[in-house]
Amino acid sequence: MSFEDLEPRFEASDKLQALIREDLDGYAVVDLEARITALEAEIVRVRAAIEAKSSQRSAADALFKF
Repeated sequence: MSFEDLEPRFEASDKLQALIREDLDGYAVVDLEARITALEAEIVRVRAAIEAKSSQRSAADALFKF
């Protein structure tokens, strides 16, 4: 059993799927730009979470390495 096996797994949510499939034709340019800004901020947040988990895993691997 690996460390990642202990992490909860989440399927892509219905909200995420709806966001991906949403028709953008009805949005104004300013709304689309705001959407991009929000999504870019979310990407930064997710990358930080990935980095934190990677660091935690490296530390745990180092601790239990024989």
